[in-house]
Amino acid sequence: MRILVVNVNTTESMTEGIAGAAREVAAADTEIIGLTPSFGAESCEGNVESYLAALGVMDAVMKHPGEFDAVIQAGYGEHGREGLQELLDVPVIDITEAGAALAMFLGHRYSVVTTLDRTVPLIEDRLLLAGLSARCASVRASGMAVLELENHPDRAVAAIADQAAEAVDRDRAEAIVLGCGGMADLKQIIVDRCEVPVVDGVTAAVKLAESLVGLGLRTSKVRTYAPARPKQLSGWPFNAA
Repeated sequence: MRILVVNVNTTESMTEGIAGAAREVAAADTEIIGLTPSFGAESCEGNVESYLAALGVMDAVMKHPGEFDAVIQAGYGEHGREGLQELLDVPVIDITEAGAALAMFLGHRYSVVTTLDRTVPLIEDRLLLAGLSARCASVRASGMAVLELENHPDRAVAAIADQAAEAVDRDRAEAIVLGCGGMADLKQIIVDRCEVPVVDGVTAAVKLAESLVGLGLRTSKVRTYAPARPKQLSGWPFNAA
């Protein structure tokens, strides 16, 4: 089985970290291929960057030369999953939905801990659109930018763990979802402090993708994700010539 794990930003080191986390939980016969968009923001922390990421991810997937069995969109709260599902018939898993969906098996309510406060509405909107918001106790921001997870890991760990503890104590969350593709390494620290299950969206998405492929399930093409009607698309795909 071959799974594309597509970073939503252009930071190669983050792609490597995300792909590494995916490989740690993947089955022995699953190949993880990390992709980085050729354009977009170095980190996604707002609507403009998120919409650019949607295009960048679709472009990266369309240009991938080999075959694959599933795609993971590795950005928390980003747009674009629906576009990928129109383009492809293989399973497409968004880490926002994967993390929240699995968290609901582990406790009555879950909370998401993310990076900057400005990303909270994007995540809330994605959870609402996916039908996953009813059991979301809160979406909390650590105040740490995405790139600070790499550049200042000690500060990031403390800020994210503090918000996770607040979610459990104040919001009555019974599980925590890590609201960024680059947070996988923080999982055990939060488990030790909060004593609740902690779900990383990337690793959750890998196991969901393997399950869907193993069951022979593919994206429905009856209505919502049917291929786009044939028509002239000016300038797309990018650099098609």
